[in-house]
Amino acid sequence: MRIKIKREVRVPDPIKLERYRRTPDLGPKLLFFSGGTALKKTSTVLTQYTHNSIHVITPFDSGGSSAVIRNQFKMFGIGDIRNRLMALADQSVLGNPEIYKLFSYRLPKDADDNELRAEFEEMMECKHPLVRDIPSPMRKIIRNHFIQFANVMDDFNLRGASIGNLILTAGYINNRRHIDPVIFIFSKLVEVRGIVRPTVNKDIHLAAELEDGTFVVGQHLLTGKEASPIGSGIKKLWLAEHLEDSTPCTIQIRNKMRKLIKSAELICYPLGSFYSSVVANLLPEGIGTAISENRCPKIFTPNTGTDPELKGHSLSDQIHKLLYYLRKDDPENIAVSDVLNFILVDSVNGIYPGGIDKKEINKLGIRVIDCELVSEKSTPYLDPLLLSQALLSLT
Repeated sequence: MRIKIKREVRVPDPIKLERYRRTPDLGPKLLFFSGGTALKKTSTVLTQYTHNSIHVITPFDSGGSSAVIRNQFKMFGIGDIRNRLMALADQSVLGNPEIYKLFSYRLPKDADDNELRAEFEEMMECKHPLVRDIPSPMRKIIRNHFIQFANVMDDFNLRGASIGNLILTAGYINNRRHIDPVIFIFSKLVEVRGIVRPTVNKDIHLAAELEDGTFVVGQHLLTGKEASPIGSGIKKLWLAEHLEDSTPCTIQIRNKMRKLIKSAELICYPLGSFYSSVVANLLPEGIGTAISENRCPKIFTPNTGTDPELKGHSLSDQIHKLLYYLRKDDPENIAVSDVLNFILVDSVNGIYPGGIDKKEINKLGIRVIDCELVSEKSTPYLDPLLLSQALLSLT
């Protein structure tokens, strides 16, 4: 094992946690590969201890209002990015709670086109209470984005649309289809306490082969949230250019992403949909290599309870699958210890399919850290505060 921790680690470590709490501006760079929902509460808790966490977000969402935007503007999924930006926003800053409400608002699903257009125009003219309540100059910046979206929307279907997604989409198109400037502007606007980036800035989709030999293209068909849960376990996951074609495509991460990964002081493969949130982030070429070149601790915090994507997968299966995708860039030269060092579990309160085979995990050179992660309030899921404190104690 190339990474060795010679001292005993205390989880949670009250001294370290208090130090981080007092100076969050100097807090550690914890990097997460995740989607937008499962880690939302944990991300908000983390802002109490560090303002330097890094969130690499999947841009492959192909369902709901994200699908409407993607189809109309030929872009990647923006919703999970918006979700994480809002989770990390400082709610104590003047105007931020109002912006949070606006960004979280969805237009009605049951209204007719005229009603939807009227409400959108009311927002664009700053007459809508959700916009009117935002103090200037933030209100003017947001109004400009409404106007920009109106200029390109044509016959866009507003039914059920997320206002936050529309605003970010307007910024993306106005910045010549670059997302980094948009994230920067809104990170400053709402005092985001961390860094948020999509894994790649491309209009591509998730594709999978199931154990029964069938093929599925589209994240929304894998998660069990918008469509019926998959009838068979996932055998393999890859990226495809089109929803109508499962042919694999190759895409490299940018140097910016490589540098961001190398800057992390701890890398976490966190809770969330195992394939569509965690593994999806590892699919672009260069991710595994960048992770292996960083000598910081790498930790897997598996889900407790059920995950529709893990049909037939034990915890040991999850670990082996995770290692496969982490090492796929160069399996002969990327060692297990280069990409995964610890499994963080709660064997007393957590529910793990197939149990926790510590001997098998240890044979891989991976250490199991067993501590309280599930509270009475959060059961059967991981408690955001307990999880945050455990991860921070390991930095």
